[in-house]
Amino acid sequence: MNPLRRIYSRTYQTALHIALPLLPYRAPKIVSHLQSLPEVIKKEGCHAVLIITDTGVREHDLIDPLIKALELSHIGYTVYDKTVANPTTENVEEALDDYYVYNCDVIVGFGGGSSIDCAKAVGARVAKPDRSLAEMKGILKVHKRLPLLIAVPTTAGTGSEATIAAVITDAETRHKYPINDFPLIPRYAVLDPRITVSLPPSLTATTGMDALTHAVEAYIGNSTTYGTRQDALRAVQLIFAHLEDAYRDGSNLKARRGMLHAAYYAGCAFTRSYVGYVHAVAHSLGGEYNIPHGLANAVLLPFVLETYGTAIHPKLHRLAVAAGVAVESYSDEKAARAFIQAIKDMKHRFDIGDTIPQIKEEDIPKLASYADKEANPLYPVPVLMDARELERYYYQLME
Repeated sequence: MNPLRRIYSRTYQTALHIALPLLPYRAPKIVSHLQSLPEVIKKEGCHAVLIITDTGVREHDLIDPLIKALELSHIGYTVYDKTVANPTTENVEEALDDYYVYNCDVIVGFGGGSSIDCAKAVGARVAKPDRSLAEMKGILKVHKRLPLLIAVPTTAGTGSEATIAAVITDAETRHKYPINDFPLIPRYAVLDPRITVSLPPSLTATTGMDALTHAVEAYIGNSTTYGTRQDALRAVQLIFAHLEDAYRDGSNLKARRGMLHAAYYAGCAFTRSYVGYVHAVAHSLGGEYNIPHGLANAVLLPFVLETYGTAIHPKLHRLAVAAGVAVESYSDEKAARAFIQAIKDMKHRFDIGDTIPQIKEEDIPKLASYADKEANPLYPVPVLMDARELERYYYQLME
């Protein structure tokens, strides 16, 4: 990265870091049981719910307990179930039509990060009906209060139930971009492990690795606070304690509950301290090839950590101790290597590879440019890279 751009990026990041204590971050209120939502909705003075989900969640009847609870409480509802992985602007506009047709005043994102992000984007469009999503991309362009927004995660990974971000893919260009603003933080997050027991092992693994990536990138960045560091460490500790058990036995409610809380804490960490180049590259791959976000993060994470080198060894030492793969007496280098190797071993046990075969060489300059524009100057990464330097990861994933 050229020196002037480097100075600009670091100045921008420093200004945001200084402003952190003044910004209106808030944590969603946690609801432990799905059946408690009608009481919450009535308490908020609302009467009609738009449930945004996907066909997989609908086909597995995961929303049925919520529907039954709404019917017993005489609360109206409609279901939009066409959300795709990497939700598109088309998804958002279709769901928005349902919101108005059925006179809704509550939006429930029910599913993985895609459904919750779609719900956030619909809320943003309700709040600012004269603005397109493209006009709200970036940071702090929503401003206005959304309708009552509730997140019900069925995966333990995205952390979208706790963040200011929604990531949307343009249906025409396939460009994937984030919308970041404080009103997008859901007012309630339902962390009910019973909803996640049917998640297959492969998705349990990749969404869990997604949560790990959130925690790690938040922790190693340059805009942490005491609170975000504690949240990230807590998330890493929970993931290393529970992800393997949830992967091996999906009905293990203790493991499922641990992973839901890990994803939540990781979400709280990165919504304040941001992520890094793992996410920027993963988003470009998701937008272009529809690669599941958790999978892309899982594949990339150890490669990017290795590239950062000694700049992050002290922080990886602390993460390694939290994960239980190192002790305080290790040198920073030894602990960092142990942590990165533990991630590689986890990938191997979960049958997650080191390549993404869909990548086409001719697409790499465009993809790297997308990643560069997303990450710089916003993400306070430990080592700055421009588009040309980021190209290495796409080539590495092709091998």
